[in-house]
Amino acid sequence: MHAYRSHTCGELRKENVGETVRLSGWVHRKREHANALFIDLRDHYGISQVVVYPVAEFYEAAKRCPSESVITVTGELLARDAEAVNAEIGTGEVELRADEMIIESAAASLPLPVFGEQDYPEDIRLKHRYLDLRRETLHKNIIMRGQVINSLRRRMIDSGFTEFQTPILTASSPEGARDFLVPSRLNPGKFYALPQAPQQFKQLIMVAGFDRYFQIAPCFRDEDARADRSPGEFYQLDVEMSFVTQEDVFQAIEPVMAGVFEEFADGREVQTPFPRIPYKESMEKYGSDKPDLRIPFELTDVSEFFTDESKTGFGIFAKITGSGGKVIAIPAKGAAASQSRKFFDNMDKWAKKEMQMPGLGYARLKEADGGGVDSQDPVLKNFEAAHLKALLEKMGLEAGDGVFFSAGKKGPAYKLAGAARNKVAADLDMIPDGVFKFCWVVDYPMYEWDEDNEKIDFSHNPFSMPQGGMDVLENAKTNEEILDILAYQYDIVCNGVELSSGAIRNHKADIMYKAFEIAGYGPEVVEDKFAGMINAFKFGAPPHGGIAPGVDRIVMLLAGTNTIRDVILFPMNGQAQDLMMNAPAEVDNKQLKELNLKLVPVDPKA
Repeated sequence: MHAYRSHTCGELRKENVGETVRLSGWVHRKREHANALFIDLRDHYGISQVVVYPVAEFYEAAKRCPSESVITVTGELLARDAEAVNAEIGTGEVELRADEMIIESAAASLPLPVFGEQDYPEDIRLKHRYLDLRRETLHKNIIMRGQVINSLRRRMIDSGFTEFQTPILTASSPEGARDFLVPSRLNPGKFYALPQAPQQFKQLIMVAGFDRYFQIAPCFRDEDARADRSPGEFYQLDVEMSFVTQEDVFQAIEPVMAGVFEEFADGREVQTPFPRIPYKESMEKYGSDKPDLRIPFELTDVSEFFTDESKTGFGIFAKITGSGGKVIAIPAKGAAASQSRKFFDNMDKWAKKEMQMPGLGYARLKEADGGGVDSQDPVLKNFEAAHLKALLEKMGLEAGDGVFFSAGKKGPAYKLAGAARNKVAADLDMIPDGVFKFCWVVDYPMYEWDEDNEKIDFSHNPFSMPQGGMDVLENAKTNEEILDILAYQYDIVCNGVELSSGAIRNHKADIMYKAFEIAGYGPEVVEDKFAGMINAFKFGAPPHGGIAPGVDRIVMLLAGTNTIRDVILFPMNGQAQDLMMNAPAEVDNKQLKELNLKLVPVDPKA
């Protein structure tokens, strides 16, 4: 018999009764009865019940054995009495009578319990992540992650893609986030950068004559943490294809994404095909380019109803619309009938505190004396009856409903309205479980206005092909015309989570020079920062495009967790620290000297 196990702890069944069995695993839980000690023994595969009787010479040692100790138990497998069967686990009809027991490794006092999965502070969980990972839910999430990656890889290979690995040590490039820099010992004073994405390399793979590339690629960005973004590093399904249109990319990737979600849906619905929503439409209907299509209502631009103060009696919104601003309505069906005024007041407080905005106007609708609908809340209180009726008809609202109003400059007004749409739906329990609703968001603007630097800059990906090519770039003379230029850029969104960004690439050097010139970057910048790619384009580059779905976010959605940390083996905390490995850490002077580096003291006042 094997030294440690003849079976796993999740493997034993009634047909094994009578066999001599050896199991190894962790002491998950102990229950002491008058005539026996019951141990739930756990390994990667499941749990088996072990029974130790007082006649066993190791009985007292078993009683003292701490939880999470590793033991090896040998004995005869018995059938449980009918009343003792545990239908919740696969091994619930049998138990192992311990005839021999070896304590392989006794556990010290635990900093957090494994059994029960109680909520514990993040710093304790991350510092002792190896214990946290023993917990059933987190353990299953990580297993699923591996299975999802296997599924993605298999589907890509079956679709004719070939996996390649691109460099980790590369050059710094301005791609929107901060780089992680690595000093070069052999090239004093110079630095590598960890790749924010394999963007340039995967395009160069196409220029090199390969046709369909993918990899499960590690990416590194010095960004702050969010619920759906881990600081430091993440993984994506990186994809690039030659001689393709935008539609070709959709046809190749949509079945992969839908297939993976269907494989791990566990009874949840995956809606296909994915609808295509232009960026402008997405912002106007949902206030976001990451729309959650499960929410059963859209935003409405009601600015036209607030331009004439004589009809509304509400000068605040009239002033906003008069200066070119927007009033966006967020419906809350049934809220006036089902919620107290506190619900509406809390939404206003949320807008001010969490969103750092002036607030949300609101109105509760009720049956008016003499018929019709009115509201005694300030925004609609003084509306002319016919004007109010037209407004409510446009929004599809009636007595018993509520409505919120986001007002201000167009961008901030839609941003607040989009966030309020999500919050209203969540607070009113209007978002259905058990369904994955995808969409493609398409036709992104090529450029945006950078308020901080008061200049035109790229909005999404500087390597994208503008719709219209060189002609549209040369014909755009004013800022307004430049901001109207669309690119062949697209995102996949699922349930309000952006899963991937992609684009048809700009494969022509002259168009790239012009595109960067419009954003304020001269040819010397292009040739310095993107030398490899711009030079390659001068020697014959195929039309190409790609996409990069985020693996972490895919698994997060499939696992049903709201925190990306729960699908990553060893994540950092919100301050980009690895509490378990004590990273980042100081290095000694010898290492600094080898790298020709000298530390400058940090000025706490800076």
